[in-house]
Amino acid sequence: MNSAAIDPLTDPKAYIASLVARSRAAQQAIEHYSQEQVDDLIRAMVWAVAQPGVAEEVAQFTVDETRLGNYEGKFLKIQRKTRATLADIIDDKSVGVIEEYPDRNIKIIAKPLGVIGALAPSTNPEATPVIKGIHAVKGRNSIIIAPHPRAKLTNKKICDLMRSALKRMGAPEDLVIGIETPSLDTTNELMRQCDRVLATGGGAMVSAAYSSGTPALGVGVGNAVITVDSSADLDDAAEKIRISKTLDLAASCSSDNSVLLIDEIYDDMLQRLQAQGGYVCSDEEKAKLQATLWDEELHINTAMVAQPVDRIAAMAGIEPPEGTQFLIVLEDGFGPEHPFSGEKLSVIMALYRAQNIEHAIELTRNIQAYQGQGHSCGIYSNDDDNIMKLAASTHTSRVMVNQPQAASNSGNVWNGMRQTFSLGCGSWGGNGTNHNVSWRDLINETWVSKPLAENKIVPSDEDLFGGVRDKLA
Repeated sequence: MNSAAIDPLTDPKAYIASLVARSRAAQQAIEHYSQEQVDDLIRAMVWAVAQPGVAEEVAQFTVDETRLGNYEGKFLKIQRKTRATLADIIDDKSVGVIEEYPDRNIKIIAKPLGVIGALAPSTNPEATPVIKGIHAVKGRNSIIIAPHPRAKLTNKKICDLMRSALKRMGAPEDLVIGIETPSLDTTNELMRQCDRVLATGGGAMVSAAYSSGTPALGVGVGNAVITVDSSADLDDAAEKIRISKTLDLAASCSSDNSVLLIDEIYDDMLQRLQAQGGYVCSDEEKAKLQATLWDEELHINTAMVAQPVDRIAAMAGIEPPEGTQFLIVLEDGFGPEHPFSGEKLSVIMALYRAQNIEHAIELTRNIQAYQGQGHSCGIYSNDDDNIMKLAASTHTSRVMVNQPQAASNSGNVWNGMRQTFSLGCGSWGGNGTNHNVSWRDLINETWVSKPLAENKIVPSDEDLFGGVRDKLA
C-alpha cells in the first residue's frame, strides 16, 4: 500500500497501516543483523544529526518552528545528549546471548519486539526522535515517530537525516519513519497498530497510550522538588539550580519547580540565588503571574511555556530588573489552592522555607502528591544521613544529589544514570517501571534453562520458617 496515496486526515487507519507495513518490512530485514551491524547503524543515526554544522542547523530550526526554549538548550541536546546516549549504549550486548547466570544454568537471548510507536513532545523534539530511534534500532526494531503538531517539521527534518544515513549504510531507511501530518487520530492509530508504545508527552497522551490495547511504556508528570540543607556547598548549589532552572528555558519536566531551603541557611541561600539571576516577586507580582500562567481551571497557558523571562514578564505585566534569569515566588502551601507548587514548564520557581530535613521531606511528599509523584527530586547536601532519609521517605524514582536536576536525571556524563528522555515513575506516577527507559525495555527475551548439576534442596521447616511456626501455633 502506498502511504503517499492515502490522506492521513480522512483515513488515518489506512495511513498508519501502510506505515506499519513499511516499518515491519524494514525491521524484518535487520532481524538477524550482527551486533557490529546494529551498532554501526546507531552510530550513523547519531552522526547524521549531531555532526558539526548539522547540529547547529537543527537547533536553530527547532527554535524557529516551535518557539519553545532557546538555541543553547536545543544545541546541547542534539549535539551532546545524543552523543552521550550513544556512548552509554554502544558497548551493550543486545544481540544473541546478553546475560548468563551460571549458578542457575540460565542464558538470556535478546530478540526484537518489532515496530515501536514513539510519541515525541514539542518541548524536546530535537533529540527525542534520535534517542528513541537508537534505542529501538539497538534492539533490532524499527520505529515510527508521532510528533507534536507544533514540531512536525523538526521531526521530519531529523527523521529524514537518520533515514538518509541508514540508506547509505545499506540498511532500510524505513527503520525510521516520521508521521508528517500528525493528528490525534493518527497518533491513536499508531498506538493501536504498533507492537510497543514508547510514550513521552502530556498526561493525556500517556494515558491514551496505556489505554491503546498495545503494551506501552509511559512516563509520569514531572514536578521536581529540590532540597538544600545546611551541609551543602551553597555557591555550588545556587549555580546548579540556576543551570537546571534555565536549561532550554525550563522546557524539561525535570526543571526545578520547587526549591526547599532549610531554615538555617535560608537567607544565605536566597542571596546566592539572587546573585545567580533570580528575582523574588512581590505578592502583587506573584498574583499577576498566577493569573497569566493558569486559567480558572488551572490549565497552563501554553504561551508561557519555555519562554524568556522578559516575555513572561511582559505577558504578566511585571518588570523584573535587567539581568533576571528566573523568577522566584515565595510559597508555603501545596495543591490546587497553591498552583505554584505544581509543574510550571517555565523559568518560574517556587521557594519554600523548611524547618529541618524532616519538614523538607514532608513538603516534598505533599508537593509531589499534588503533581509529579514518582518522577524526581533532588538534594544539595554533604550529609549522607539526610540524603538517605530523603531518598527513603519520598515517593520518587530518582534522587539527584548535588547535580543540576534537569541535566542529570535522564543521564549525563557526570553520573551513572541511563541516558534517555523517557523516565519511568513507577506505580506512584501510574507507570509500569521506575527506571530510565532504554533499549533493554524494547526487546523480547528468551530464557534458556538447563538442569542444574545438583537439585536444589528445600530447607527443613525449622530453617525455612524459623520462629514463625511457634508464633502461629
